[in-house]
Amino acid sequence: MIALCSRSLAASALAGGLLVAGVSSLPLVFDESVAQARPLIRRESFVASAVERSGPAVVTLETAQTVKSSAVSGLPPGLLQDPLFRHFFGTPRSSDQRSRVRRGQGSGVIFDEQGLLLTNAHVVDGADELTVGLSDGRRVSGQVVGKDDLTDLAVVRLKGRGPWPTASLGNSDQLRVGDWAIAVGNPYGLESTVTLGIISNLNRNVAQLGISGKRLDLIQTDAAINPGNSGGPLLNADGEVIGINTLVRSGPGAGLGFAIPINRARAIAAQLVRDGKARHPVIGIRLSPVPVSSNPAQGAVIRSIQPGGPADRAGLKLNDVITAVDGRAVKGPADVVSAIDRRGVGATVAIAVSRGGQNLTIDVQPVDLSRLSSL
Repeated sequence: MIALCSRSLAASALAGGLLVAGVSSLPLVFDESVAQARPLIRRESFVASAVERSGPAVVTLETAQTVKSSAVSGLPPGLLQDPLFRHFFGTPRSSDQRSRVRRGQGSGVIFDEQGLLLTNAHVVDGADELTVGLSDGRRVSGQVVGKDDLTDLAVVRLKGRGPWPTASLGNSDQLRVGDWAIAVGNPYGLESTVTLGIISNLNRNVAQLGISGKRLDLIQTDAAINPGNSGGPLLNADGEVIGINTLVRSGPGAGLGFAIPINRARAIAAQLVRDGKARHPVIGIRLSPVPVSSNPAQGAVIRSIQPGGPADRAGLKLNDVITAVDGRAVKGPADVVSAIDRRGVGATVAIAVSRGGQNLTIDVQPVDLSRLSSL
């Protein structure tokens, strides 16, 4: 009876592919079909791959600016301006100047093998000295090639010999809301910090953020962009640069970051390298959206016209509704500005307007913003 049970047990173990302790003669049966049916857990991250591709080209910019201030006996400035004080004690000599060094920090990304990098204009504004720290530990001096305050972009040239790591530039016109967004930079002086989010809006006009004096349509993302990230790249899932980080929202709506689309940054950078400045085509009009009550509620209404400007000379009128530029329908003022930007200074722009029930097409030649300001 015992022998019968042992034979049955051995048979069962062999059929089930089990290795029974003490039965060394029984083979181990491995069922490959079961192993192949189990999905493998992928531990590598697409974020790591993306950062590995462009991360070496992300740099730290350290700026130093010498600031001078008058120092007169340590007296409060308000007291020095008091007429009674000056009557009895005279005007103190203010020839004694005290100097201090104001330091700042930001990020940038090398986009050209010749050692050219993109950053924000406000990062390098007023800097007397500029030091660039690379991810491989090198520290080199930098020189501002040109900057454009209107778009908050600047190009810096690295001094010295390369080779310099470069980042691949993507195509911001192909972005979609919901695409991955990876912000890389050096916030708070912490090198090589990476945050992940999605693109939550495209073509966010700075006027909607309460910012004046800028001419930008921005990429909005919830990837954390902190102080010190300014000028660093916003990457897509393939590790391509799709934007240059520029703003972070504080107060209501905190947690949103904004980046300059790389296609716009690329065009501005080309002008800064070639001419040392950027040109901004304008036709001399102020626009507002078409009232929602209108049907259809698309286009842009001309609210004011610069006397003697291109629009005035071409015959555009107040309350004209711009419906298309160069044959492309426009949804609002931002579309009109973008279309004129694409054409450039001196090119002829065909502007379709609706005026008193009539549809007209008027050709206008944009001029540079600096020239319009002098009219």
